Order: sequence, then structure tokens, then C-alpha cells
Amino acid sequence: MKARVERDPRGRKSVVDACDRPCAIERGMRILGGKWTGSILWHLQDAPVRFNDLSRMVGGASKKMITERLRHLQAHGLVERQVLDTAPPGVAYTLTDKGRTALGCLDALRAWSEGLEAVGA
Repeated sequence: MKARVERDPRGRKSVVDACDRPCAIERGMRILGGKWTGSILWHLQDAPVRFNDLSRMVGGASKKMITERLRHLQAHGLVERQVLDTAPPGVAYTLTDKGRTALGCLDALRAWSEGLEAVGA
């Protein structure tokens, strides 16, 4: 339900249906809204990606930041960490089925952002 402001008979404003806990948009933004989070998910959409390759793909983000974002995404069940049986040992990340559900939102955001560029915003 959407919160709204109403006036009582004396002209005083009050909020009806105020959010008493985070709404669905707020919950989603808490998961996907972190810097680099969308980029990381986007780069994992086609296949598992090794950590160092992912850090190269997400230019401008430190390895520490990528590690933090990946742990956050793992905690929410969007990304899975796989330890590779290689020498030296490696780690790759892949989207879970739950993580794939975020790709539609990210694609819509990408299209919206490209539309802004087209109108000079």
C-alpha cells in the first residue's frame, strides 16, 4: 500500500498507511543498491567468473570492495562461490537462480539509463 498525506477537518496534515518497516523497494535497494553490486551481477550472468577476472571486468572497484559486495550477495543467496580444484587454488562466482531474477531489473535500469543519455540528461 502506498503512503499518502491527508488533511483532517482542521487542516492538519497526517500520513495514512505510513511505512512502519522497509517497503519492497527499500528492501530491494538494500540488496542491489550498493556501489558495484549491479555490475558484479551483470558480469556473472553468462558463466562462472574467476575472482581476478571479475575484478578486471569491474574497472574502478578495489578487490576489497568486490570481495565485500560478493559476500553481501552470497549472504542474500544471489551468488554462489565455488572453490576450483586448480593449482594454485582458485575461486569462481556464479549467479544462483535467485540471482538471475535480478537481471530483469538490471536490464530495465540499463535501458532507462541509456534512454537518459539519449535525451541529454
